Amino acid sequence: MINENLTNYLIQLLPAQENWVVELERQATEEHVPIMDPVSMHLLTQIIRIQKPERILEIGTAIGYSALRMLQANSKATVVTIERDWSRYQKAIANIKKLEKQDKIDVIFGDALETAENITAKGPFDLLFIDAAKGQYERFFTLYSQTVAKGGLIITDNVLFKGYVEEPSKEHPRFTKLGQKIRHYNDWLIKNPDYMTSIVPIGDGVAISIKK
Repeated sequence: MINENLTNYLIQLLPAQENWVVELERQATEEHVPIMDPVSMHLLTQIIRIQKPERILEIGTAIGYSALRMLQANSKATVVTIERDWSRYQKAIANIKKLEKQDKIDVIFGDALETAENITAKGPFDLLFIDAAKGQYERFFTLYSQTVAKGGLIITDNVLFKGYVEEPSKEHPRFTKLGQKIRHYNDWLIKNPDYMTSIVPIGDGVAISIKK
């Protein structure tokens, strides 16, 4: 996580986006749907351009924004993504169909912690992107890392979580406990002997793990 002035500077450097990207970002803002911030999304899509993963699994579809952006970065990829909120699931389906990408993006309705067997059967995957319930990150990682091929990537968003990970003394009725959980996740992830992990302090913090 970096200061606001530097973030604004980096946002200004980003290339202009296609109209559909701008429209989905507007939709997310108006409907208060959390999506990946522009700088972190640029990092994610750049990684995809470099690595060219053919099979991507996403935990947390929301309105389909990140799945579509990942596919934009590698048009040869296919994405499996899961969403537990019915309204967001329906919006994701509509947004994906509008762009005629339903043959490339498989959206599953359900809780990722309850439907793991069905999802893992669709693997293996070259990239796992985790951007769902922050307090469940370790469980998501443990459940779905087994579907990631050797040398594959696991990318986790929001691992610095609004500064509550860096400054555990900051008090908030809800965010303090979440910050503590994510701090534990980061410690666990860095020490995991089966992965090499780096945490990039942009946006709300992005963890990049490579499966050994």
